[in-house]
Amino acid sequence: MDLKEERLIGGDPASHWYYISKGRAIRSLIGEAHFPRVLDVGAGSGVFSRMLTAEGIAERATCVDPNYTEAQMRTASSARISYVRAVQETDASLVLMIDVIEHVDDDVALVAEYARMAPAGARFVISVPAFNFLWSSHDEFLDHRRRYTLDALEKTVTAAGLKPLSMRYFFGALFPAVAALRIADRALKGEKEATASALKAAPGWLNRSLVAIHDLERAALFPFNKVAGVTAFCLAEKPALAENACAA
Repeated sequence: MDLKEERLIGGDPASHWYYISKGRAIRSLIGEAHFPRVLDVGAGSGVFSRMLTAEGIAERATCVDPNYTEAQMRTASSARISYVRAVQETDASLVLMIDVIEHVDDDVALVAEYARMAPAGARFVISVPAFNFLWSSHDEFLDHRRRYTLDALEKTVTAAGLKPLSMRYFFGALFPAVAALRIADRALKGEKEATASALKAAPGWLNRSLVAIHDLERAALFPFNKVAGVTAFCLAEKPALAENACAA
């Protein structure tokens, strides 16, 4: 989750339609499970950890982001959520990597690093921007390296030592409009430097409407959507040692 993007929307990300809808998609993926501890990698403001702890899905969360300042870590941390720049080990049973791996050159190595730390049986929720043909100045502004299909994301997760359990696209309702806008963006941009993200603050009526639209999508389409969306999701699991040995 990009701190740069969060600053652009104004206010608390937990009240923005994009973060509300993505947080609810995460809830749909993990089901009714309860997690004593969550590791939120590249967490930014920690909006998804805050949602999970507030809803009682997680007891405690550790938010990791190398861009945190000393002041952020000191003032944002609480009894249930801590903010750190790095971890060397974790006992988290749920690891979130939400809009993270597209920012690094070696995505397999990054996922593998946290897969190595996590205990056997830990669940991973990974989200990434979908489809390279949607590439635009939005991606350049956020320093993305790539966008993904479900197949590409599955290969990355598997190569990192995790077992994919569910692969889905989300924000399918926005897909036609976003595709048209991104193609137009590339045509009009030329050689100009990217200066902004596509994600903006929204007036209240639009914010509520987009949350409602994506609630419908999440209920009717998300469980089966392997066709199109702006975001790709993967729910994966770290196999037990015996499974790893058999695979080897």
